[in-house]
Amino acid sequence: MTEPRQPLLSVKNLRKYFPIRSKGFFSRVVGTVKAVDDVSFDVMPGETLGLVGESGCGKTTAARTILRALTPTSGQVDFRADGRIYDLAALTMRQLVALRPKMQMMFQDPFSSLNPRMTIGTIVGEPLVIHNLAKGGELKGRVAEMLVKVGLKPEHAIRYPHAFSGGQRQRAGIARALIMQPSLVVADEPVSALDVSVQAQIINLMEDLQAEFNLTYVFIAHDLSVVEHISDRVAVMYAGRIAELAGTEDLFQDPKHPYTCALLSAVPNPDPDRKMRFDLVGEVADPANLPPGCPFHPRCPKRFEGCDKRMPPLKDCGEGRLVACHLY
Repeated sequence: MTEPRQPLLSVKNLRKYFPIRSKGFFSRVVGTVKAVDDVSFDVMPGETLGLVGESGCGKTTAARTILRALTPTSGQVDFRADGRIYDLAALTMRQLVALRPKMQMMFQDPFSSLNPRMTIGTIVGEPLVIHNLAKGGELKGRVAEMLVKVGLKPEHAIRYPHAFSGGQRQRAGIARALIMQPSLVVADEPVSALDVSVQAQIINLMEDLQAEFNLTYVFIAHDLSVVEHISDRVAVMYAGRIAELAGTEDLFQDPKHPYTCALLSAVPNPDPDRKMRFDLVGEVADPANLPPGCPFHPRCPKRFEGCDKRMPPLKDCGEGRLVACHLY
């Protein structure tokens, strides 16, 4: 009997709160920004999980907290490596060093994420140098090999970032992330700063590299068309919480949560007869001053009595779909 596959990454009740302090010498905590609030999901090996939502919903904070670029307020982040499970939220910085090569991040802006004073070869090879994994000729060889895999040339290693286009810089950023041969890659809006034609090239490159290296992606974006193309499953975030999580086809064909419906309604469509299913009013919920009950209820066209009193839990609606809504 075949054993069931185990998740590579399992996030459980993750929270990241930022204190709000009063001004002055005797400052004190006067409030809390709940940037990530009780987020849970699993990511299977070789899978791409899309993480979507409006700006300020907590996508990037969640990603950085998972990788311990930010220290979580509470929660558990189980990461499977070398046949063992490590709780990243509980490890010390010294213990994290050994796991860093197995989890890497792709950044949003290819212009600011590369050091302008370093050559592309130095930037791509820096992780190998930091972890004492290669030097000399071996280092140059591995850098040249990785540059070729991402669509650059070995001779590009001696050039500086200013000599490249945005798409080429992002390819260099991908090479830097993959030079350590990670199993988990968190991509924080890796194509949002690029032209549409270049976006398609980078997405296709990421899919090819995923198949070649058996990578697992957590793909953060606000462009739903990109997410639909690359993701196996999609998690929709609102006000620091997951509103809905489902397979990509199920979510795009039959969204359940009213917020998911609103997001999909906002996607441009060339059909002139297509009407908006939801017309949201009001502003995005303030994570420092969330409304009582469901954080989406002030804007929800389907709200009813009770939505403003109780926070809806993330419930399993069957077939792997999770929805946090009192309608279900």
